[in-house]
Amino acid sequence: MAASRSLLRIAVNAALDGALAAVSVPLAGWIAAPHAAAQPPAWAIPLGALCLLASGVPLRLSLQHWRYAGLGDLVAVAAASVLGAALFAAVAAAIGLALPTPTFPIVFALVLAVLLATPRIAYRQARTRPRLAPPEAESAPGPAPAPPHTAPAADPATVLVVGAGEDADLFLRALAQDRRQTMRVSGLLVSGTRQTGRRIQGQPILGAVEDAGPVLTRLQAEGRLPHMLVAVSADLAGPALAALVAEADRFGLLVRRAPRLTALDPPPAGDTPSPRRRRGIELRPVVIDELLNRPQVPLDREAMARLIQGRRVIVTGAGGTIGSELARQIATLGPEHLLLLDNGEYALWQIDMELAETHPAVQRRALIADIRDEARIRAVFAEARPDLVFHAAALKHVPMVEANPLEGLLTNAAGTRHVADAARAAGARAMVLISTDKAVNPTSVMGASKRLAEMYCQALDIAARAQPGSGAMRCVTVRFGNVLGSTGSVVPLFQRQLERGGPLTVTHPDMQRYFMTVREAVGLVLQASVIGAGAGADAASADYEGGIFVLDMGPPVKIVDLARQMIRLAGLRPGEDVEIRFTGLRPGEKLYEELFHGKEPPAPTGFPGLLMAMPRTADPAIVGRAIEEIAAACRGGQPRLALALLGRLIPEFEHNVDGALPHSADGAVPMVTRS
Repeated sequence: MAASRSLLRIAVNAALDGALAAVSVPLAGWIAAPHAAAQPPAWAIPLGALCLLASGVPLRLSLQHWRYAGLGDLVAVAAASVLGAALFAAVAAAIGLALPTPTFPIVFALVLAVLLATPRIAYRQARTRPRLAPPEAESAPGPAPAPPHTAPAADPATVLVVGAGEDADLFLRALAQDRRQTMRVSGLLVSGTRQTGRRIQGQPILGAVEDAGPVLTRLQAEGRLPHMLVAVSADLAGPALAALVAEADRFGLLVRRAPRLTALDPPPAGDTPSPRRRRGIELRPVVIDELLNRPQVPLDREAMARLIQGRRVIVTGAGGTIGSELARQIATLGPEHLLLLDNGEYALWQIDMELAETHPAVQRRALIADIRDEARIRAVFAEARPDLVFHAAALKHVPMVEANPLEGLLTNAAGTRHVADAARAAGARAMVLISTDKAVNPTSVMGASKRLAEMYCQALDIAARAQPGSGAMRCVTVRFGNVLGSTGSVVPLFQRQLERGGPLTVTHPDMQRYFMTVREAVGLVLQASVIGAGAGADAASADYEGGIFVLDMGPPVKIVDLARQMIRLAGLRPGEDVEIRFTGLRPGEKLYEELFHGKEPPAPTGFPGLLMAMPRTADPAIVGRAIEEIAAACRGGQPRLALALLGRLIPEFEHNVDGALPHSADGAVPMVTRS
């Protein structure tokens, strides 16, 4: 049935093209010589049709889908017209037919092109006309719009399209093919300042993206405020998108995302719309990651490949948020063997199965092991003989470690030493420690335990640099703040609370944190690994010995502002639809995280997104003995002794045991960086 319909449409196309070519013969003759007595004879009319059809065969003229006629189709029409006119002239000369004028073939070609192209364009416009806004969108006089309660529920929503001109054009063309007619465009906001007043697909450009506020104010005054804004450009993110959302929120409007541009790309000429396309354009909500996203930092992927390719790599904590993303990005760089190590079975199984599907050619092994088991870790590393070790395994949740301080110390401090010593004994080229901003002026056991891990790795790195040519293992430490969407982080918590209708719980109105997407953080970790291990084009890694790479996290974000943004993105009103409840600081928490100690001012590295801290350290033997003493106290169930030893080694550790805020003499919370 489908094949017969297709053949019928092709036959109809051929008949229409032939009829138009037949009309073109006398019309071209009249245009070429309106007063000439000699006009083409009647039998020349079918000759013109046959010549056009013959010329259109190699160009597949009759196979064109008029509804989707584009530039390529019009080029084919022009070529067929020229070839048809030339063939007509050649046949006429061969049979001795006198042409009205020498220029008749040229006129015939032009007339053919116009008559063939016009119905195609007209048909496309008639079948794919963009959904226009109501008459008031053009400020034309007419009856007032019906009150909202009289409008049918299925009425299309009026939208304002926001993004680059090319993306807006693609969106409008896709919208014109959406049979559900769920949206009507009232105008555009496009990138650039010289576009206002122009039109794309008949839709007026009302201003630039940055002009959203004034444009919405004007539309509101004119009584034609849209129902929502639709962002159509993928690069509309970060501060620009956040500003757009804030302006839309002032008017009670939602901001939605259009699908990927590839999903909006209309089918080529001759293709019928796919079933997926018939479902129409599906908008999605803006997610908080897109508001906090920043411009992509350029990374040296070639140097990363030189570091990873053909080498044996171990990732500890491979089932966690950071560890799993490390495994994904490392797998793309062609390691000889990738060992995924974690003590959680389900999380390890998940990343192992994912890599089996996405990178089946990468040899890998998933291994359950606890980094606190020194003998087990030494045996694993001795067998695997890794070249590179990425140590992401840790207990990272401050309240959980406060409730279980001995476990935190055994995992984060003693476990890190086990991994570092095993990697060094196995002949690893480099070990990369994933650290945290909570290690700076720590107020929690988690932060102090990570600072102790930093100190041990720093000491090992300085010792390695003191033995040039020995092949001693380099230790690269990378410190950064919160990762969006990581296990136990605030964003998934807010999402769960929103699904239950609130309230969203925030510990303190002034609480703020640094945030970064996991992909960006791991990319910079790999970049720091290249620099610290001396694998990049810049061989000056000696300048970084004992230093700590710190990711440039951008400005900190207030947690309460994050909560308000997530409520607004859900189409709700903070404080009205969803309550925000302040619960007070928890044990170990502080209001303001810091990336640098007061006595370790940031130093540039020459690489975008990476800074360098040079905090104090000690001899590895001294730090190692301290970790042994702390681990012994932990195993003996002596938390007071373990914390006393920890405080002796890290004098800036001011343990916030009960979650109380430090106050100045006047009772205000100080916002200073301690030295």
